[in-house]
Amino acid sequence: MNVAGLSLRDLEYVVAVAEENHFGRAAERCNVSQPTLSVQVRKLEEALGLVLFERTNRRVLITPGGQAVVRQARVMLSEAHRLLMLAREGHGAPLAGRLQLAAIQTLGPYLFPQVLRPLRQDFPQLSLALSEGRTAEILEGLREGRLDAALVSLPIPEAGLAVAPLFREPFLIACPADHAFASGTAPRAADLAGPDLLLLDEGNCLRDQAVAACGAGLGVGRHATSLETLRSMVAAGAGYTLLPALAAPHGPDPSGLTVCRPFGDNGPDRVIALVWRASDPRGEGLARLAEFFRDHAPGATLPCVKDREAPVQ
Repeated sequence: MNVAGLSLRDLEYVVAVAEENHFGRAAERCNVSQPTLSVQVRKLEEALGLVLFERTNRRVLITPGGQAVVRQARVMLSEAHRLLMLAREGHGAPLAGRLQLAAIQTLGPYLFPQVLRPLRQDFPQLSLALSEGRTAEILEGLREGRLDAALVSLPIPEAGLAVAPLFREPFLIACPADHAFASGTAPRAADLAGPDLLLLDEGNCLRDQAVAACGAGLGVGRHATSLETLRSMVAAGAGYTLLPALAAPHGPDPSGLTVCRPFGDNGPDRVIALVWRASDPRGEGLARLAEFFRDHAPGATLPCVKDREAPVQ
């Protein structure tokens, strides 16, 4: 196959089918009809001499050969995107167009509603596509070019990323209203290392941070899939947990079932940062975006030292 016969649009179709596992949803995402998308994918398969997808009546599966093609297609699309960004920077618009911004699941739902209005005002040429995920998934998305920037909790063991610390987010203790921790002297994090400590499932960075803050063993406590479920478990009297300040309720619990309070001096917290690929030509604009998040840090957070944006070695 001649390289001139490769179409970036066809590669977008292939990646969309791979990510949606459905030709109809992929066509909707690409703003084309399903027959058009199906024909173009079939033509690409014929040109490559390789079947990319195993089609059934109920689902679409990627073949082993298709997985390799999809990985390379993402790289090619990412490089094409970088080319467009270089052109935009040359015209004085360092941060314009579509930006795929992700946040860890324990931050995005609580931070985004507080900053989206001023963000749109300060970056009117920016079209945001927001998503959430776990840290490992987000870092993989950055590495493969599916994401442009992300809000994560430090530290991250990832080379090749520019890291801009934004603010510190304290942890609070959430416990049943009749629990000993609900009144009296503020507890220490180490006081929580017991069987009633409620945690998120494995693979969530907040779980690891809570375990480290309390000095608890890895097998301690019961587990939940989300912060909202943890809060419900606390309200049901199942135990107590650590909540990031932005996820904690404002004011007293109307039901009277739970209490959320700060720890004593030097309580645990986490550092939130904006990260992006160090090779991204929009680095100057993304650094401006990081400065925006610092300037609009919610009141429940604390400032952190402004480490210089630099690749993590």
